[in-house]
Amino acid sequence: AAEILFGVIMTMTFTGTLSVAKAGRDDVRVMFIGALGCNIAWGIIDGIIYLMACRSERSEGLRMFRAVRDTPDPVQARAAITAAMPPLLAGLMGEDEVEALRQRLAAVPEPAGHGRLVRRDWLGALAVCLLVVCTTFPLALPFLLLDHVGPAMRLSNAIALAMLFLTGVVYARSIGRPLLRVGLGMAALGVVLVVLTIALGG
Repeated sequence: AAEILFGVIMTMTFTGTLSVAKAGRDDVRVMFIGALGCNIAWGIIDGIIYLMACRSERSEGLRMFRAVRDTPDPVQARAAITAAMPPLLAGLMGEDEVEALRQRLAAVPEPAGHGRLVRRDWLGALAVCLLVVCTTFPLALPFLLLDHVGPAMRLSNAIALAMLFLTGVVYARSIGRPLLRVGLGMAALGVVLVVLTIALGG
């Protein structure tokens, strides 16, 4: 949802610069190339950041494992385990249960290659990149298919609002919030961010 939101905003900053009265086919072509190039670049950057986050998350888990294994004080080891848990889960765990986890962790060997990136990580980074890049086309294609910029602009904006709304619905499902409210909020947020980006020269 975040990647699609980003791709829509970036594309709209390019489509929003076209003049309905003055823009010609050359302007449309320049806009499309600029929007696509920008989203390709940021898609690659976001993919790299995704890989960095995967590596950091695994390294954090390995640091917790080593802290539990290498700490001679059981109290500190149990504190490290509960600190790594979600607060709700940690609050439900009794001291004897955490101690049982500590003993089991202390008994297992360190996992080999735990901090390395795996195939799933690389596929995830590729998916992140493609999500950003592919959002360019639904918003830019109306300008390539229609002869007049005015109708193309209205159709592109309508598609953008629909994509923002659906992105909000997806996000609402992931956080357990009302679909309609979050969908409309995401559409409004996207419009505000586009206006701010254009106003600030982005």
